[in-house]
Amino acid sequence: MTVNADLAMVNLDSSDPAAHAAFYHRVLGWEVTHSQPEYAMISGNGVSIGFGLVEGYRPPSWPDDSAQKRYHLDLYVDDLALAEKEFVAAGASKPDFQPGGERWVVLIDPIGQPFCICPRAQG
Repeated sequence: MTVNADLAMVNLDSSDPAAHAAFYHRVLGWEVTHSQPEYAMISGNGVSIGFGLVEGYRPPSWPDDSAQKRYHLDLYVDDLALAEKEFVAAGASKPDFQPGGERWVVLIDPIGQPFCICPRAQG
């Protein structure tokens, strides 16, 4: 292949784009660069995440082996336990099923979308 693409941004379906962006603004510390009821965006470190309103949006079940796989975010953190505590306080929830053991933690954002927090590599 001779053509390579650059990732412009990631867009996630949402039932409440402004609230979704506000949650990840708090989690990532990125700037909210756009916020309307139908679409919101955060940006940081040269990357943007958009949240688009989808009428009738239904979040994926976690875990649900019968459903099609969806994308999810993996976020590096310095302290897994502290990040889990702070993200839950910000509105995330922690499901019982945790396939990562101590290697990562699955959380569910306030809209119902799973995301993972992973320890940042040291050194």
